Parts: sequence; structure tokens; C-alpha cells
Amino acid sequence: MSTSGTSVEELLLTADRLLSGLRVGATSTGRHRGAALALRTALEIAVDRTLDAAVPGLAGTTMRAKMLCLRCYTAAETARRTGAVWSHLCLGCHYHQYEIGPTRDQVRGWRTEVCELVQTLAP
Repeated sequence: MSTSGTSVEELLLTADRLLSGLRVGATSTGRHRGAALALRTALEIAVDRTLDAAVPGLAGTTMRAKMLCLRCYTAAETARRTGAVWSHLCLGCHYHQYEIGPTRDQVRGWRTEVCELVQTLAP
């Protein structure tokens, strides 16, 4: 994933802007999916930073593998919460013809969880 130059704070702000709907020319479902993608990326950056501080060189590993490694370098509850919200965000940012997509309240809940985890995961 290429996130060069993008900070976690910028991604959280992007999610907030999408959820507020101000000056965004997209449907509410599109905004919710976009916010979920920004939140997922922010969480992935936080996980990458945590693991890179503990074990440099995992950059080429899949995020699923990183989630498994995370439990060795953080508290079990933190790793569990991170994996759970990441999984929800993955589902929330993908379009499926047979699903409505995430609601604003769901994405706001994920945003709260991501903020807490970003602070907890900070190396």
C-alpha cells in the first residue's frame, strides 16, 4: 500500500469530512464507504508503525499476516480489537451489489474505535 506523505491525522480528518457531507459531491453510501477506506488506511499505518518498531522489514507482508503478528507485540485485547475493526472496515469499504453498505452510525463507531487504537498502538 502506498501511503507516502499521508498521515493518520489527515486520514481521520478525511473520514470526518466525508461523514459530515459538507461540500462532497457523492451519495451518502459513497461517503460512508470512502470514510471506511480512510479509516482502514489510518489503522493500517498505525499497525505498520507498531510492527516496524518491533520487527523492521515486515512492510512486504500482507495486512492479514501483520494482524496475526500484532498479538505478539501488543496486548491480546488490543490485537483482537484491531483485527475486528480492520475486518469490519474491509467489508465496509467494498461495494457489493447485494448489500446496502455501512451506515453513518456504523462508520462513526469505527472511527471512535480507530482513534482509540491509533493511540494505543503508537510506538
